[in-house]
Amino acid sequence: MALTGIQILKMIPKKNCGECGIPTCLAFAMKVAAGQTEIGECPYVSDDVKNQIGEASAPPIRTVKLGEADKTFVMGGETCLYRHEKRFENPTGIGVLVTTSMGDADVTGRIERFNSLRYERVGVEMKADIIAVKDADNDQAAFIALVKRVLDGAADAKLVLISDTVAHLAAAAKECGARKPLLFGATLDNVTDLTAVAKDVDCPVGVKGTNIDNTIEITEKLMASGLKDLVIDTGARTMRAALEDNIVARKAAVNKKYKPLGFSTITFPCEMTDDPLMEAMVASVLIAKYAGIVILSDLQGDILFPLFLERLNIFTDPQRPMVVQEDVYSINGPGENAPVLITCNFSLTYFIVSGEIEGSKVPSWLLIKDTEGLSVLTAWAAGKFGADMISQFIKKSGIEDKIKHRDLIIPGYLASMKGELEEELPGWTITIGPREAGHLPAFLKEWKPAA
Repeated sequence: MALTGIQILKMIPKKNCGECGIPTCLAFAMKVAAGQTEIGECPYVSDDVKNQIGEASAPPIRTVKLGEADKTFVMGGETCLYRHEKRFENPTGIGVLVTTSMGDADVTGRIERFNSLRYERVGVEMKADIIAVKDADNDQAAFIALVKRVLDGAADAKLVLISDTVAHLAAAAKECGARKPLLFGATLDNVTDLTAVAKDVDCPVGVKGTNIDNTIEITEKLMASGLKDLVIDTGARTMRAALEDNIVARKAAVNKKYKPLGFSTITFPCEMTDDPLMEAMVASVLIAKYAGIVILSDLQGDILFPLFLERLNIFTDPQRPMVVQEDVYSINGPGENAPVLITCNFSLTYFIVSGEIEGSKVPSWLLIKDTEGLSVLTAWAAGKFGADMISQFIKKSGIEDKIKHRDLIIPGYLASMKGELEEELPGWTITIGPREAGHLPAFLKEWKPAA
């Protein structure tokens, strides 16, 4: 059961030293209770208290990390069944499978696509996270050679090592060094040996179950041996079975605090169908409900991009608007006579407006004012997009050094602000732009700076 802030406060030294970055111990305890910081941030807490509080305040789905200390993929940490209840914490990892039975060209192509298929949207880079390396031929030399190839060819890939032979996993894990991989393949037959290897190389373990009950039996043995960082595969290899198992595991962990299922799941759409489009559909369902990792047979832009967008939408905090940085953005290579437009920093507004400007082919300057993620009218009504604030931003933005004219185009919905802005910005001409972004291309093509 989670501890309250007051309960945590009673268990920690009350120094109010601020060394944790929080001014008082009470505030620190409250943040620990809310899951906003870790108890380990306090330098004076004993290991026993850390373990006690950490265990009590841990989320129902354990947080597990892959990769190097400063380049990790994080899964788990989930506390709810539905995003609107709170939020989902860590986005599903999307990975691609390479095996020792593949030809050189197939492996090279997958590594190249892992590196090249990257997109930026609302200021976020969308890319695959994981390469799963499978010892398909039970050949240790070939397996290690393939692992080395992935390590060298994909510098930021997090690895999942898949083998039925524990010795092969141990050798490959040592090749990974600080890039800690997931060691996948724990069964009832090898659980003792794999536990020893996992402790030796300090890597998380993937449970290879045959069904929910078998998975629980394996996780209980691993937990009893002292391993905590686990990822589970219930063995489901149809979309329906995988979906049902994911839901059962999440509900058991969140609603019943059932620890043997309190781990992220790894799923294999690549083994459920040979049809790439069906594989993408399976992946999309499992991203929504509740896979920690999905492994695909290949990475193709037309299939991958929609999965990225789905993941971005699902794992965006619904209580926090997405924003872009306040700045002066140049679009289409503007010069000193290019038009200057201004709008808010709500991401959707920025990308719609910038997209229309880019499509118009008219070189333009786009000023983005920080409105704390509010849309144009909402920001104006809240007093965050007023004439005085816009004028201050214009003066400090440096746009006056980039242009010869003094003509500012404001959103059509702010037409009532024109007079106020002209008073706040002497020497500037305020032009009212269209209300709808879709009308910007025609407007910009006709625009000329005031004489």
